[in-house]
Amino acid sequence: MLGSGLLLVAILAFLSVMVLVSVWQQKIRGKLPPGPIPLPFIGNYLQLNRKDVYSSITQLQEHYGPVFTIHLGPRRVVVLYGYDAVKEALEDNAEEFSGRGEQATFNTLFKGYGVTFSNGERAKQLRRFSIATLKDFGLGKRGMEERIQEEAGCLIKMLQGTCGAPIDPTMYLSKTVSNVISSIVFGDRFNYEDKEFLSLLQMMSQMNQFAASPTGQLYDMFHSVMKYLPGPQQQIIKDSHKLEDFMIQKVKHNHSTLDPNSPRGFIDSFLIHMQKEKNFNSEFHMKNLVMTSLNLFFAGSETVSSLLRYGFLLLMKHPDVEAKVHEEIDRVIGRNRQPQYEDHMKMPYTQAVIHEIQRFSNFAPLGIPRRITKDTSFRGFFLPKGTDVFPIMGSLMIDPKFFSSPKDFNPQHFLDDKGQLKKIPAFLPFSIGKRSCLGYSLGKMQLFLFFTTILQNFRFKFPRKLEDINESPKPEGFTRIIPKYTMSFVPI
Repeated sequence: MLGSGLLLVAILAFLSVMVLVSVWQQKIRGKLPPGPIPLPFIGNYLQLNRKDVYSSITQLQEHYGPVFTIHLGPRRVVVLYGYDAVKEALEDNAEEFSGRGEQATFNTLFKGYGVTFSNGERAKQLRRFSIATLKDFGLGKRGMEERIQEEAGCLIKMLQGTCGAPIDPTMYLSKTVSNVISSIVFGDRFNYEDKEFLSLLQMMSQMNQFAASPTGQLYDMFHSVMKYLPGPQQQIIKDSHKLEDFMIQKVKHNHSTLDPNSPRGFIDSFLIHMQKEKNFNSEFHMKNLVMTSLNLFFAGSETVSSLLRYGFLLLMKHPDVEAKVHEEIDRVIGRNRQPQYEDHMKMPYTQAVIHEIQRFSNFAPLGIPRRITKDTSFRGFFLPKGTDVFPIMGSLMIDPKFFSSPKDFNPQHFLDDKGQLKKIPAFLPFSIGKRSCLGYSLGKMQLFLFFTTILQNFRFKFPRKLEDINESPKPEGFTRIIPKYTMSFVPI
């Protein structure tokens, strides 16, 4: 009886604390943007569609407006919805919104190190160095173009080897795109059948999928407890160790073969800078080198290949669009030379198609979380330092003020009355502000060169009826994923 009484007292005490916390949160919320009332400990989690968080966010903004507050477990998040709110925050108040918000899945690996998931002076130093170094290795220049063309040539040979048989293009594209960033980071590329390479791609893909899943959302909210419990997060933790160990070995190899006068890639340049850096508190140390290299490898391996894969599905669903791209390629490039990046200036329709693939796919509509770097007044609200922010980049891609038929795949969204490419302010696939994607020029170049090179050599064929093509990405927690499919690359 005594034990039962103590248990009851403990439960009542716990509930009392939770009520007090909730009351305290409500006082804070009087200064914050409005939002649904959170429950103690779990916040607004039960009020969200865990399989489609983006739709839940869209519904909440219809009630609370473009700036509102939600609680994901004990974590408080301010949501920015629509072009005006996102631009005002990330561009007009860039410094205040330049922190990196919590992402437990990736923090399990990066732990606040590296250029992408760090904050403060560390993030600033690593970003400046990374941008300058990537430019040195030809990012946006001819040297980078040649690397992409080399990989595109290898991809064409692989696809020709399929002899028009139906295949899942996922790994073909992943290996090719990943090798571009590999050549930048390591100074060398992988053999396409390298087992370690394939294992890396698999682990990165699984980590991205877990982060977007309902279980990943729970881990994001309650990672301090869940990291000790059984479940799929334990595999993610193991894979994090494997990815870090891989990069440590890569760095050690480059260090043992380093020529300070001839850096082969990003790792070599970082090592050389480490040797020159005399400041005891410098951010140029081994942990940041390992994690920044992993940041770049992650970012450069997934997005472009996913966009290409989804683009092929859309072109099969819309054969009239594919035909127009083929016509422009034949007219501007022809069959006798490999596409060059400068060709994009003469190919407005192909560019419009690539832009529309990016807009329509909307893979990461919630954006990458930001964090308030200092107490900030925004639109009459008070945002305390350390508050996480979700800039809903996907809301820009479906804004009817900028796109006449946002639910339809329509390259005309990006063409003016004369058939020329037009700039749309809300089209920001690489985000904006001080934490925008630092590899955006590489991404743009890869999309154009891989897309045109493949279409120069192949026509696409779906093994079933066109009506069977499901072109709508499937909601999956915080993201949207491409339906699995097979297709044939028919040589021209």
